[in-house]
Amino acid sequence: MKSKHDIDDDDMIEETDDESGDFAELFKQSGSQGRSWLEPGQKLTGTVLKIGTEWIFMDTGQKGEGVIERKEFLDIDGNVTVKEGDFISAYFLSSSNGEMRFTSRIGGGASSGGGTAQLEQAWQAGVPVEGVVEKEIKGGYEIKLGGAVRAFCPYSQISLRRVENPEALIGTRLTFQISEYAENGRNIVVSRRTLLEEEQRRLKDEAQAGITVGMTVTGTVTSLQDYGAFVDIGGLEGLIPVSEIAWSRVKDVREVLSLGQQLKVVIKSIDTEKDRISLSIKDTIADPWDQVQASFPEGSFHTGTVARLDTFGAFVTLSDGVDGLLHISKLGSGKRINHPREVVKEGEQLEVKIESIDRDNRRLSLALAGPARAAAEEEATLSEFRRQSDNAAKGMGTLADMVRPKNQRGKK
Repeated sequence: MKSKHDIDDDDMIEETDDESGDFAELFKQSGSQGRSWLEPGQKLTGTVLKIGTEWIFMDTGQKGEGVIERKEFLDIDGNVTVKEGDFISAYFLSSSNGEMRFTSRIGGGASSGGGTAQLEQAWQAGVPVEGVVEKEIKGGYEIKLGGAVRAFCPYSQISLRRVENPEALIGTRLTFQISEYAENGRNIVVSRRTLLEEEQRRLKDEAQAGITVGMTVTGTVTSLQDYGAFVDIGGLEGLIPVSEIAWSRVKDVREVLSLGQQLKVVIKSIDTEKDRISLSIKDTIADPWDQVQASFPEGSFHTGTVARLDTFGAFVTLSDGVDGLLHISKLGSGKRINHPREVVKEGEQLEVKIESIDRDNRRLSLALAGPARAAAEEEATLSEFRRQSDNAAKGMGTLADMVRPKNQRGKK
């Protein structure tokens, strides 16, 4: 006969089977669900299951049902701001009869009332608290928590950016994080900025998870710089380099884009470590070089505009995004010139002939044609004449040298 201390696991299972069913199987099932105990103040994310008249029921992944007061999710018009299936973040308060109580903030509903003891718990657990901005004081605002407790919020902690009109916040109800709690609640410092930064990071992570390279998205221009434009693409900011704004050369970003302008962009690259996103407008537009051989076949004649001059030639724009090069050797009609500006100028229209096409390197070689060729030849001739005249004048010396007797020339 076995003593009480000799009872093994099989006997224990048999005994519990007789009284309350297969306890081993129930224990196995509960353990397989990977559920754990919650500590007051612990934050987690749950899924909204049902929205009632007073409570919102949610699945928290824990044993039992989670509830949070409905009024915590009402806007100023009394409309519920969440729906079934939404994910919400909440802080655990207590558990009773298999029901777990949560709140999104102290003073937001389930935990309203209380006093300094509750605020101290909120500080220790990191639970947000609700407060009313009472008035401006030196260095910031006086905040009233829980209806009677005073706290201080520095100007720098009331918002993510500098508030242009500080008085406008007086009387508003906001959510804060307690950053300092001392002297049994007589010295409390709160911050709203930490919560806004946390929410900003959450939205940013969600937005980053929803984008991929090559995706076309809609954005709003937020800043214009010499090197490009910054665009908000739904909580994320990306940069359109000046080279990605258009297929044609852009001299000034401000001439092409404007603040607040909405546009479609393609995501070129995502660097999560450096927190950089590169965007392109060009990639939303057909590449004009795809049709260059059909539009500008070799031997054809076209009218273009001189876009810019360089020491080796002149670039001529034939259409948006398609430039050709008039090499300096093609500008003088056999006569030597030192710079293209001696023959042509920026903004001038020229008739040119397509001599060759290099599609892979996006190059067109041009030659002057028709009246433009004759005009360039004339300009080259005049330039050569002026150059020779200048050289001759330098070699002749001054008028005094010419009239001085031959035997005195060269003497000082």
